[in-house]
Amino acid sequence: MGEDDPRSTNLYTALMSLLVTGTVGIDTVQTPTQEVTGVLGGSCSYFAAAASFFCPVRIVAAVGGDWPSEHRSMIEQFDNICLEGLEHRSQSSTFAWGGKYLDNMNERETLFTDLNVLEEDPPPVPESYRDSRYIFLANTHPTEQKAFLENFPNRAISVVDTMNLWINIAHDELIELLRLVDGIVLNDSEAEMLTGSRNAVTAAEKILDFGPKFVVVKKGEHGCLLRHHNDLAVLPAYPAEQTQVIDPTGAGDSFAGGMMGYLAAQDRVDFTSLQTALAWGTIIASFTIESFSLDRLSNLTRGNIDERMVNFQTACRVGA
Repeated sequence: MGEDDPRSTNLYTALMSLLVTGTVGIDTVQTPTQEVTGVLGGSCSYFAAAASFFCPVRIVAAVGGDWPSEHRSMIEQFDNICLEGLEHRSQSSTFAWGGKYLDNMNERETLFTDLNVLEEDPPPVPESYRDSRYIFLANTHPTEQKAFLENFPNRAISVVDTMNLWINIAHDELIELLRLVDGIVLNDSEAEMLTGSRNAVTAAEKILDFGPKFVVVKKGEHGCLLRHHNDLAVLPAYPAEQTQVIDPTGAGDSFAGGMMGYLAAQDRVDFTSLQTALAWGTIIASFTIESFSLDRLSNLTRGNIDERMVNFQTACRVGA
C-alpha cells in the first residue's frame, strides 16, 4: 500500500463503519439444470461482497474447522472486506444449508439445514469494530440480534433482516427488537406473516407502528417497496431473461448489502438516499443470480455495476 492509499492510514479504519453479523456457510444448491455442493454461502458472505463495491465492510460471524480455505480466499478477493471478526472454531462444524429450486426458479425447497456453530455462543465483537456506525443484523434469532446491537451505542443506524421461522417461534422477541432498530428488510410473505396483511403497503405501515423508521419489502421478480414515515417508493426488479437466472441464492442478502453499502458511503439515511440505495441493491442482486455462490460478484467491476444502473434508470424513466 502506498502512502496515498487510505488503507495505510487511520482514515481506512474510520471509514470501516459498516458491519454485518449473520452466517458464513457451506451451501449445496440444486437447480433444474445444475447442482453444486460445498460452495461458499451464508448471509454475511453475500452481504459483504455486495457492500464492498461501495465501502469497507466488517464481518462478525463464526465458522468451524471444516470451513474450506478456498472459501476464505474467495472472500479475500474483495479488497474492502475485513475478516478480523470472523472466528474460526476448529472443534466445531460450519453452518450448512441445502436447497432445491423448482422449474420456475421462484420457489425452492430446503433439503437440509445444519446449524452447527450457530447452536453455540455467538462470536465476540472485536474491540476495533465498536466504532462501527452502520449495523446490519442479518438473519439470526432476534434475542441474539438485540444483544449484538448493545455493542454499538454510538451507531448511526441499524437495520435488521428476519425470516418466517423467527416470526413463528420468536414473535414477541422480534417485536421488541423492532422498537430498537431503524429499519427492517423482509420479503412480502414474511411481511404478511408478521402483520396479517396481504397488501404489502398496508403490511409495511403496520410494521412502522412497531418502531422502525423505514421498512423495505422485497417482492422477488416484482421488485421492492419502501415505506418511510409518510413517504412511499416502489422499484421494479432489474429486467432479466429467465435463461440468465442461474442461482437465486443470496440475491436478498446481496440486495441488502448494496443498499447498506450505498447508505454507509453517503452517510445519509433520508428518504431520497434510501430510494437510491434500493436501486443499487437491485443492481447488485441482478448480478448475483447470474452464477452460483459469489462467482459472479468476484468477477464484477464497478464499471459493470454503473453501466447496469444507467440501463436500469433508462428502463424506469417516466415522462411528465
